Amino acid sequence: MKPQFVLWLLVSILLLAACRHKTVSNAADTIYFGGDIVTMEGDQPTYVEAIAVKDGKIVFTGTKNGAGDFQGDSTEMLDLQGKSLYPGFIDAHAHFGAFSLQAIGANLLPPPDGTVVDIASLVQTLKAWASPENIALTGWIFGTGYDESVLKEGRHPTRQELDQVSAEHPIIIVHISGHFCVMNSKGLELMKITAATRNPAGGVIRRMPGSDEPNGVLEELAAIPLFSKALIPSSAEAAGKFAAAGQEMALSYGYTTAQDGRAMDLSMAKLAESGFLKLDVVSYIDYSVPELMLTKWYGKSYTNHFRIGGVKLTLDGSPQGRTAWRTIPYILPPPGEKSSYKGYAAIASDKEVEAIYSQAFKNNWQIITHANGDAAIDQMIRCMKGAITTYGNKDRRNTLIHGQYIREDQLDSLKNMSVIASLFPLHTFYWGDWHKQIIGDSLGNRISPTRSALNKGLRLTIHTDAPVALPNLMRMVWTAVSRTSRTGKIIGEGEKLTPYEALKCITDWSAYQHFEEQTKGTITKGKLADLVILDKNPLKVKVDDIKEIKVLETIKAGKRIYKR
Repeated sequence: MKPQFVLWLLVSILLLAACRHKTVSNAADTIYFGGDIVTMEGDQPTYVEAIAVKDGKIVFTGTKNGAGDFQGDSTEMLDLQGKSLYPGFIDAHAHFGAFSLQAIGANLLPPPDGTVVDIASLVQTLKAWASPENIALTGWIFGTGYDESVLKEGRHPTRQELDQVSAEHPIIIVHISGHFCVMNSKGLELMKITAATRNPAGGVIRRMPGSDEPNGVLEELAAIPLFSKALIPSSAEAAGKFAAAGQEMALSYGYTTAQDGRAMDLSMAKLAESGFLKLDVVSYIDYSVPELMLTKWYGKSYTNHFRIGGVKLTLDGSPQGRTAWRTIPYILPPPGEKSSYKGYAAIASDKEVEAIYSQAFKNNWQIITHANGDAAIDQMIRCMKGAITTYGNKDRRNTLIHGQYIREDQLDSLKNMSVIASLFPLHTFYWGDWHKQIIGDSLGNRISPTRSALNKGLRLTIHTDAPVALPNLMRMVWTAVSRTSRTGKIIGEGEKLTPYEALKCITDWSAYQHFEEQTKGTITKGKLADLVILDKNPLKVKVDDIKEIKVLETIKAGKRIYKR
């Protein structure tokens, strides 16, 4: 053998070894390929052939050949087999801490999410749920999601009807809006609600006709504070079961970041400290407990998947429950109300609202504001203006939550105030027909005006408000695109989003709302490998098929945390 050939052979072997060493040192943990990989970058859909993930971050996006440079002996080559890969979903507003109630309690939702169509089926569903094991979880029989606008009787159940389920055990059922509940006689007794109990500020205890006796129906601040008093897990084991069920529900719908949109305590922080959380949770603290903003959990960085992001302010109630505060009367007021009924404020005093905004602005706390009726949005606008003048408005990302009955001029005001509009287009399906009955056809077509918001240059997101509705983000995308009601009517043709815009609302744009656009929201080199695998591509199926798309896997920082 000639010396020159031997030398060439040795050099070749050394070069190959060096290349192999380089490949191994940069080896990805996982390479995804073989399907539609949609990065969600830019104004139009962008696809790549493959991505590489290492140490929880995306280290490459591009061609499959290019991804091969990151393949090592231990790299998992994950062939999508024609499925679709998207950034992990970020619901712009929900109540993650309450997902467990929906996951465990009796399902009182109407079709297509449940089977309750009248009070008889509601009673039967509660009876079927009320096993000794289930009652032992809290000591209560409970269910969520009943909707009087869909029930055959067209009204809330009463305490007497819930007494048919049980007179021995307390019962509480939570309205689909989260703004009402109904208790049976035993429940009212335990909560010490009697004929002598006065309505709290911002709430109503409904009474029996011709009497002061409670009929079991509680509105707004007569109801909401009782949820945490009644539905307390009876043991550490029960608490663990609740938490696990709620988290699993979120993961099954592709959540990699969830919002806990009205936290009253640090229960979520305790879950974080225990190492329980698999996804990121950002809490917004109710304005009534601002001292929680002073804890170590407030900030833009997560500790064990948890942080406090800001403050939540609630200015009115539920439009479908007719407690949203309007400037003009409802066409169809609630039973017992006058024709002049316009809903009501959660906080009647502008000075109090101004003080809440001033505190948030002074401390540079992001504040998200629940306001549905146009009177509530007027209050938001006029009370926030003073804080803007005093403290400035640079990159605060304050957000309107819901805004169902927002007017055109109010959209202009929010744009000028740099407020993000997080709208709730699930209403078009669940209550689109009902809105037209209670506020009229033309105004009913303008609920959740997503296209108008975009056209006016507002930053836009959309949300489920779960557990008001199931945290089904593909159904939400479908409603934003189709705006089709339960009866098949189009609720505001001109307010439809494109599928890509709707997906931006739960990825890129929602990441921005939460100050997380540098690490989440798109499949981009350097960002967290928060991903979701879908069985179909929502950009390529018929619009009506978007709602049937299933989440196959949810990946958080490169780790598979859910698989169907």
